Amino acid sequence: MRILTGLQPSGKLHIGNYFGAMQPAVHLQDQGEAFYFIADYHAMTSMKDADTLRANIQDLAIDFLACGLDPEKATIFRQSDIPEVNELAWILSTVCPMGLLERAHSYKDKIARGLDANHALFAYPTLMAADILLYDAELVPVGKDQKQHLEITRDLAGKINDRFGENTLTIPEVQIKENTAVVPGLDGQKMSKSYHNTIPLTGNKKAIRKSVMRIVTDSTPVEDPKPTDGSTVIALYKLFADDAQVQQMIDDHMAGGFGYGDFKQRVFDAYWDYFAHVREKREELEGNLDYVNQVIAEGAEKARAESTKVLDRVRKAVGLR
Repeated sequence: MRILTGLQPSGKLHIGNYFGAMQPAVHLQDQGEAFYFIADYHAMTSMKDADTLRANIQDLAIDFLACGLDPEKATIFRQSDIPEVNELAWILSTVCPMGLLERAHSYKDKIARGLDANHALFAYPTLMAADILLYDAELVPVGKDQKQHLEITRDLAGKINDRFGENTLTIPEVQIKENTAVVPGLDGQKMSKSYHNTIPLTGNKKAIRKSVMRIVTDSTPVEDPKPTDGSTVIALYKLFADDAQVQQMIDDHMAGGFGYGDFKQRVFDAYWDYFAHVREKREELEGNLDYVNQVIAEGAEKARAESTKVLDRVRKAVGLR
């Protein structure tokens, strides 16, 4: 089974990225042939500074490795190191109805939040489809917010196969880890850099604790019982704590006598312990950037060998060769 997923280097990785995409991806490297890419072309739809983009690409590569990606088991590479992806995106665009892109929730959401309505943002699902289809991916683990884009990918692959031959492209399956597919942010919405409601995966301890203490809660007095349904504090705590700890927090909410500051401190302590191994590995990798760059270069070489095979097959099917 060939597995593929990617993450944008659009800023510091947060725990929503980790639980929604990175952790499932790392687990899957033991279950098949895994390809993981750094989506730097996609990041250009929101990032305008070249130096920041370069730094973010390196940071994301380090984070992938620190979170447990094993280069002996999985292939990691930069999207922009594979020029074939743009040619396949163009071929897909020749069968992509405008209405399919106009209905994309992500595009409408980003425009509503003030991003430029440019062609790259509009055509994002087509390039994402090319990212997936270029490697004959059979399984794609993604967050719930990307489900529609995977449906578009499957639709476009089906259109190519209907027009040019049944086996021209492999139609992938999507995997969504339901219990962590949408991680709540500090304000209870989906955690997203765009919403400025994230908890970073790594960083300064004092700064991250300050972020955790910003979790939005109600004004229930310390001595009174606290509501548990829809609690962002409890939802985040469940990501890091064991069942007994979670139940204790629920009981303490219902009993009263504990303030939200106490509960948020528990969230922070559990978070800090949970990611201790990631921080240690990241520090080691930051001291050995030659190794990180070598892993990415070797990954690109392997990925391009596979992408060339697929694109050659597509070119012949559509009449370009």
